[in-house]
Amino acid sequence: MDLASVIHRHARRSPDQLALHHEGRDISYAQLWQRIEAATAALDAAGVRPGDRVAWLGLNHPDLLVLLFALARLGAILLPLNYRLAAPEHVAILAHAGVRLLVADPAHADAASTLVVQAGCNFLPAAELAGTASGGGAPALHGSAASPVLLVYTSGTSGQPKGVLHSQSGLVWNCLISTHAHELTADDHVLSTLPMFHVGGLCIQTLPALHAGASVTLHSRFDAGAWLADVGRRRPSLSLLVPATLRAVIDHPAFAATDLSPLRMLSTGSSTIPVSMMAAFHARGVPVGQVYGATETGPVSIYLRRDEAMQRLGSAGRAGLHIEIRLMDESGRPVATGQVGEVWVRGPNLLCGYWKDPANPAFADGWFHTGDLARCDDAGFYEIVGRSKDMIISGGENVYPAEIENLLADCPMIREAAVVGQPDARWGEVVVAVVVRASGAALDADGVMRLFEGKLARFKHPKRIVFCDALPKTALGKVQKAGLLASLAAQ
Repeated sequence: MDLASVIHRHARRSPDQLALHHEGRDISYAQLWQRIEAATAALDAAGVRPGDRVAWLGLNHPDLLVLLFALARLGAILLPLNYRLAAPEHVAILAHAGVRLLVADPAHADAASTLVVQAGCNFLPAAELAGTASGGGAPALHGSAASPVLLVYTSGTSGQPKGVLHSQSGLVWNCLISTHAHELTADDHVLSTLPMFHVGGLCIQTLPALHAGASVTLHSRFDAGAWLADVGRRRPSLSLLVPATLRAVIDHPAFAATDLSPLRMLSTGSSTIPVSMMAAFHARGVPVGQVYGATETGPVSIYLRRDEAMQRLGSAGRAGLHIEIRLMDESGRPVATGQVGEVWVRGPNLLCGYWKDPANPAFADGWFHTGDLARCDDAGFYEIVGRSKDMIISGGENVYPAEIENLLADCPMIREAAVVGQPDARWGEVVVAVVVRASGAALDADGVMRLFEGKLARFKHPKRIVFCDALPKTALGKVQKAGLLASLAAQ
């Protein structure tokens, strides 16, 4: 099935069902479909044709979803831009993708009007998506299940960002897989606050909820106080947070007094999840499931479902429905149960390919080589131990930063921490822990080192402790270790 037909069917079968709530305004499925039809006509009038790339620059808004579904009908492709990037980064992405049209919300309209001059594309204010075409008849609809529909540029934690292309069929399959992960039904209500320029915010719960005919309360951007207020006021059954936003919610003064009972489950992912954060919600009766994946994998690949969450604390879960997982060594051979290997993923929700990079070795023979390292137990549950490029080889021993980071994250005197390897003439690499103290904490390097006594082998202990005010991160809270290493080398 093509992507937009799902909304059309809900509009016909349950026209009055709430689809979206945003900043005090309700949009039913019938109203959502009307907006999609209007946007289809407006984009057609603006000259958008099959295969064209249309970028969005703005915060989370129903118009972004309307744009996606309208482009799906036309057979065109949405490119959501990370609004936090600098103008030269935006121009480089727009030029690399060959964008025809840039749509922007009012807050980003001035920036967009400058970008289109530099990138050589056209500009359409988001408000004009609701306009109607003058003459020309009904738009020609070329979208199909096989049509590419979403082009997402990776965060670029190392090297240049890559354009990851997804088809309509891939997004629908991802919705089906996510439905299994979250046990989604039309009775669910999702509170969506993560940025939809990333597949995490767009594809883990938001699109799957609309696919299921459920309701979505959409926040323009994440705010811990607003999230807690809407959990109490709008009573969602599901929501998705990443470690940085989990921490913000737990630390918020309203956390203890907020009624969390409407939440059937809270999902999390993106990077290493401290056990203490999950335990804070478990203590309130809210199971914390996990979703593992990447921009290239739709992203739902491995997940921990609600009935497994409290018994498998710290596990990423099992392979998703319709998903195949392999753990492979450096020679491309499977590793034994319990051994660490690189995660390879194959499934119907994976990328079509990399934009202008069809020979990229990360995606070969239908398998995406994630670069992540994991081990799997006899029951099929996976534990992610880090990135292959982040693995530290010290004195011939493999050290996985996630093991050390988990211990640091559970110390109440530490707000956040990251572990990297620095070159060393004697050991090859040595372990360095970069630590951000909790507010008011009197913690020194010796105090940090005592955290590892009796808990980790001596060769895994950091040789150096560095304190800083904050860690460099991507929009979804992943630590940018390349930038961290560069700053350490400059010291």
